[in-house]
Amino acid sequence: MDNSFRDIFDQYNWDETLSSILTKTQEDVLYALGKQKRDLEDFKALISPAAKPFLEQLAQMSRMLTKKRFGNTIQMYAPMYLSNECQNICTYCGFSFTNKIPRRTLTDAEILQEVSFLKEKGYDHILLVTGEANRTVGVDYIKNAVELIRSKFSNITIEVQPLDQEEYESLIESGLYAVLVYQETYHEQEYKKHHPKGKKSNFYYRLETPDRLGKAGIHKIGLGALFGLEDWRVDSFFTALHLKYLQKNYWKTKYSISFPRLRPHSGGLEPKVEMKDKDLVQLICAFRLLDEDLELSMSTRESEIFRNNIVNLGATSISAESKTNPGGYSVAPQSLEQFEISDERSTEEIVSMLKQQGLEVVWKDWEHFK
Repeated sequence: MDNSFRDIFDQYNWDETLSSILTKTQEDVLYALGKQKRDLEDFKALISPAAKPFLEQLAQMSRMLTKKRFGNTIQMYAPMYLSNECQNICTYCGFSFTNKIPRRTLTDAEILQEVSFLKEKGYDHILLVTGEANRTVGVDYIKNAVELIRSKFSNITIEVQPLDQEEYESLIESGLYAVLVYQETYHEQEYKKHHPKGKKSNFYYRLETPDRLGKAGIHKIGLGALFGLEDWRVDSFFTALHLKYLQKNYWKTKYSISFPRLRPHSGGLEPKVEMKDKDLVQLICAFRLLDEDLELSMSTRESEIFRNNIVNLGATSISAESKTNPGGYSVAPQSLEQFEISDERSTEEIVSMLKQQGLEVVWKDWEHFK
């Protein structure tokens, strides 16, 4: 590639970055809070242990900036799992190749059956998810799925295996709106331990995926790390570093950040590093103070109580009634889930909760393809 995030990333050292964050002082935090436009050094201060006493102030500022930019609205979306076929070995995922589980890939008819269920619930933004199995659910399968449902949704996002630039360009032509690609962890050595086999074991190919997306002209890119694999503060800093690089180089593209914490699954990996609820609140608020235009997404991995509180502190999109197995809504509810969800409330219950908090639920923000 002519240029990529790797050029920036390779200039940083994990342990030195951690030390830089941990040595931030309360004076650094106050300085960051007092600025109108914050940089990555300010972000380090806001996610540091020194910022813990300022959590209430962080939350109030995050709430104010979110309301200023997004008003009293929150967007609803639904994930739809198309397949649990996967050729990768990942220590933290129920779909890992080594897990002896029944595998399922939805047919066109089954996809439309799932879509019918979600449309009846009101969803107009959908996230298509697959395992990483190029032979079974490669580009042709994904392209077919997008084209099959493009007339039924104003916004189609995918979370699938990283692809080449030309493949993304083809999917965009078919109606793709956004791609979520999580690095899982930016710790290169530990990444290899969690991804010992399969295409996903190529750390830099995954790291440079957002570059290929930006060059392909995708409308939106979603970033994130899986918290629990390594130190959440360092992974969050590298996520922010990645974000700022992409915003500078692909400025026509929109960006979102997600905050997945390691959840129980059939593989059984325990989190190496605990991320408490207060830590996650601190991080979400820090991202809002770093960029008030950034979309922040909150999935059903989190508990009812946590999600009830975070929707007024910085989150701009939320899922509900999520199923993490292929066909989970209407076709095969008993099949294996990728991970256990925490907030199991129905779509109607989530909508009611949001309205009680004075929020307007947005099902469709704009018309993209017809």
